Amino acid sequence: MFKEERKQPIFSWEQIGNIADGRPNLGKMTDLCVYRLMQFTLRDVMICELGVAKTDEIFFKAGEQAGKAFYKNVLTCKENLDDLMNNIQDKMKELNIGIFRVESADPENGHFVFTVAEDLDCSGIPVCSEEICTYDEGFISGILFEFTQKRFIVKEVDCWCSGDRVCRFDVRLK
Repeated sequence: MFKEERKQPIFSWEQIGNIADGRPNLGKMTDLCVYRLMQFTLRDVMICELGVAKTDEIFFKAGEQAGKAFYKNVLTCKENLDDLMNNIQDKMKELNIGIFRVESADPENGHFVFTVAEDLDCSGIPVCSEEICTYDEGFISGILFEFTQKRFIVKEVDCWCSGDRVCRFDVRLK
């Protein structure tokens, strides 16, 4: 499952395991510092080994895979776009991922602007004049692909790290 060589991802929701059985005393919650420690040290090593562009590509692809799994296994209201957006908002808040909002939507032309406040990846870290939420770009792309079966270009245009107080994503049909 984790050690065999492969060319295509094989992640399945079952790999997350039975958290209730595995952590009967500690449960499913942990401190945000632990998540960021894993993410930022992994990103740091990958940048040293692979460079920034390849690291961002991998983080996007991982986020996209996670977004697809999130759509299939967590989201339950998928009848129409409004239901989906409300469900994303509810689940992201419930799971403490962030506060998701639809800032603008033009579904006929495949253009959206989404924001995420109190983002899991970056809210509260020092300003560094960069947009860093590449994983989130992929996550949004994966959700939208599963809903529409169409590819979207998702680009973070504002980030806590670039001095904003929300992460803003410009989303366009590819």
